[in-house]
Amino acid sequence: MIKMVLGLSLFACMLCAADAPASTSLAQQADTQIASVEKEVVSLAEAMPADKYDFAPTVGAFQGVRTFALQMRHIALVNNEIAAALSGEKVSDGGKNENGPDSLKTKADIVKYLKDSFAYLHKAIVAQEGKSFTEAISSPFGGKSPRGSLVNVPAWHCFDHYGQAVVYARMNGVIPPASR
Repeated sequence: MIKMVLGLSLFACMLCAADAPASTSLAQQADTQIASVEKEVVSLAEAMPADKYDFAPTVGAFQGVRTFALQMRHIALVNNEIAAALSGEKVSDGGKNENGPDSLKTKADIVKYLKDSFAYLHKAIVAQEGKSFTEAISSPFGGKSPRGSLVNVPAWHCFDHYGQAVVYARMNGVIPPASR
């Protein structure tokens, strides 16, 4: 299983590296991916009106889903968990649940938490320069995972929740900045 995950992770890195200069390292490529997803997620978080942060669809298959605010907090928490694991640190932001600190209530606080999580993630990923991406390190999700697999989690994880947040924004008449 680990070999399959590692293989898929490395394959994804190679695909993303197709347009990158030959001298671009895996850490630099991963950081470029994070910069791309950061632009989309943060711009959407900033575009959503503050009074819509508590919005969550309630009809049909949307019953019980996270609010827009919780989507953003969740993205940030996972970014922090991955960055901490890559840095050999412990998550220090109250990750008692999957949605980050409950003390974050306002749009301004949540956007700051989100931006700070991306800054921490950039720092942690760039620090992977020269390290083995096949080395098993402690995973914030339990056990050990190849470093390269953990480096790739934020890109797909953020885009998964970004897609959900885009639906929320459009349901509230907000056109995502990436679609303008």
